[in-house]
Amino acid sequence: MADPATERLPSPEPSDAGGEAPGINASSPGINTHGARESQPTTARSSDTRFDAKNDTEDVPESEEEGPGEIVYHYLTYTTELPQPTSVCPTRADQPPAPEAPNLKKFDSPFDWPETRKNMTIYFSCFITALTAFSAGSYSPGVGQMTEEWHVSSVAAFVGITTFTCGFGVAPMILAPFSEINGRRPVFIASGILFVICQLCTGLTQSYAGMLVVRFFTGVGGSTFSTMVGGVVSDIYHAEDRNTPMALFSGSALFGTGWGPLVCGFIAQNTTWRWIFYMQAIMNGAAVAVICVIFEETRGSVLLSRKAKALNKWYAAREEAGYYTVNMPRTDGKPAIPQRIRWKVKEDELRASLMSMIRTSLFRPFHLLFTEPVVFFFSLWVAFSWAVLYLTLAAIPLVFQRNHGFSLQQANAVFAAMCVGAILSTVISIYQEKVAKKYGKLASTPEGRLYFACIESACMPIGLFMFGWTSFSGIHWIAPTIAIALATIGIFSIYLSTFNYLADTYHRYASSALAAQSFCRNILGGIFPLVTRQMYNRLTFGGASSLLGGIGTLLTIVPWVLVFYGPKIRRRSKFASEIMNTHD
Repeated sequence: MADPATERLPSPEPSDAGGEAPGINASSPGINTHGARESQPTTARSSDTRFDAKNDTEDVPESEEEGPGEIVYHYLTYTTELPQPTSVCPTRADQPPAPEAPNLKKFDSPFDWPETRKNMTIYFSCFITALTAFSAGSYSPGVGQMTEEWHVSSVAAFVGITTFTCGFGVAPMILAPFSEINGRRPVFIASGILFVICQLCTGLTQSYAGMLVVRFFTGVGGSTFSTMVGGVVSDIYHAEDRNTPMALFSGSALFGTGWGPLVCGFIAQNTTWRWIFYMQAIMNGAAVAVICVIFEETRGSVLLSRKAKALNKWYAAREEAGYYTVNMPRTDGKPAIPQRIRWKVKEDELRASLMSMIRTSLFRPFHLLFTEPVVFFFSLWVAFSWAVLYLTLAAIPLVFQRNHGFSLQQANAVFAAMCVGAILSTVISIYQEKVAKKYGKLASTPEGRLYFACIESACMPIGLFMFGWTSFSGIHWIAPTIAIALATIGIFSIYLSTFNYLADTYHRYASSALAAQSFCRNILGGIFPLVTRQMYNRLTFGGASSLLGGIGTLLTIVPWVLVFYGPKIRRRSKFASEIMNTHD
């Protein structure tokens, strides 16, 4: 299931290497600072390319004729004004012309991209999020045929969803550091290729055990297609501008979950379950091809490092041609002086080793989960809502085939209600933020993110009660269908508010907080389809839905408690209290 990946804030502590969450990936509102304005870069001098902090005015040659001098290293930021070369024309008869300066436009901060480029990136990212969610939901229509072919129970067949969510929940914690070092695009391409291969293997597998193994790796490959999209949003939008793209992202996740069984119900009934996965291999293969062609790197620190390398390569080429210095501005306000310079990026030096980052990505989410009440209860709330979402993959066919006499494709067509609910909730979320901005009520604290969620999240338990007590054969099928759309609106609200609140509250620890809720959400979501049939058979449709609705109602207290007591709770947290002065 799609979820935002979260972004790790550069920290002076090498140990702060968080994971990106499903949804993780990789970035969150308020925690990406690669475009932030920095003070004048610190400099260092070295004749053998090592960093050592000497004064940047010592032993600097006044002209190139005095000798090349030592190389001075400066930190490069997006606000750094690049110095001009001291000379561009040959000073000797045998001197070659100066190399042309590199085109640095492609290394611009993603925050400064044109709106059309940002929109295209977000629309495509949301599309691949929907494709990943499609894969999560598309499995269930083929369960009946799998049970007949492999002579296993329906519960055993549904384990394919569980192994998928396990891969989906664990992989981002390991893959997130790679995107921080190498960027989004290479990780997208590598995981996308794995995703396509596994989709094809899922259709070709001849054994039940093979299906479970391949589904796990399908989840691993698909996880970055959704978790890292949250990181892409954080890469190109400042916190105050992220509601609309995050709403589109969240809506795509829920839309894709309903879109999968909606389409694949027709495939399973009219062809074979194998074509469910062949069709996805074709669609996902096309998406990966588009990524290779049009998707551009969005992680600012990676682009800044590439900019520094391009400039350093140019300086080296100039020096080979005999053009050694540039006019470097001085920090004391005096006239610029000629220097041999090279650029470096501070985040590259502060970043811990890859193994250290992976260890932190695996450890810190669980540390926050069990020591931070906010993370624990938000994780519980969103995990339960996600479990309800996955429960529908088994509950809807069961209810509509048994009580209303629907065929396989008719029963799965009911998932269109989930798609409608996802679209409605996305539009509502975008509209309500515009209304809040218009009347000057836009959230200025993390708790302000929860005002709408306090009301809208109640749609989930209301939808559950309605679904259970209108699912009887004597009641028209449109009533439980409307209940599904209503519950989807509630799940959307919970999903989006959890992401926003944890990101705003924990800042540089947000990636770990979001990874914790993502892990809980995916694991619990994978378990619920295994118990759905037994629960509905033993408790009846009304009783089972009422039990779930009651739990959902109880968990709806979570945002209300935080609205009234959030600042006090945050002040007592050693992680959240670090940024209290920013908000309060």
